[in-house]
Amino acid sequence: MTATQHGKIDFTVMYVTHDAFRRDLDRLEAAAAAGRTGTRGVRAGWENFKNQLDVHHSVEDAVLWPRVERAVAGRPADLELMAEMTAEHAQLHPPLAAVDEAMRRNAGDLAPLVKELSSVLGHHMKHEENSALPLIQDVLSPGDWSAFRRAMARRQGPRGAAMYVPWVADGLGDEERRRFLRMMGPPVPLINRLFWQPRYDKRDLWGN
Repeated sequence: MTATQHGKIDFTVMYVTHDAFRRDLDRLEAAAAAGRTGTRGVRAGWENFKNQLDVHHSVEDAVLWPRVERAVAGRPADLELMAEMTAEHAQLHPPLAAVDEAMRRNAGDLAPLVKELSSVLGHHMKHEENSALPLIQDVLSPGDWSAFRRAMARRQGPRGAAMYVPWVADGLGDEERRRFLRMMGPPVPLINRLFWQPRYDKRDLWGN
């Protein structure tokens, strides 16, 4: 039975998480152009970006892609797509390390390194959105997707969630923000409004 027969999967959380990665790299690129990469806010923003990307990709590798691989056993083209997803995660390590080292040295060559990282990550996310997510919609159920999201929540833990939720919400339009917070389920919207968002705002990621 296909996922379509079970019901459609809502990929809202995946899309807004990808957009948060794009947004942060745009902010890093702007900070590099302005010579602000040595500031506390920019360095904190970069450390958070690295952590969010590591959590996101490690859970995909450990939980999501194997689940899809089991569902497409005997389908070589789909198995090759899963291999590409894993390989693209690995391909991110060199440009990530290059930006990290340039940040550590406050190097003048940071801007082109950020552009390279943006290109590699952007290609991967677009490939995932255009090819992997439609396959997931076809072969997994909403229950399978919920299992992946639960694994993500376990990996994040309470402290991780307290950072992840306002980080994703940062910069979203009002309606998209409300939809994302609803997807998190109660009591997350209330907790975020009372505690997580104010703490996140005080950190002033990417600021001065």
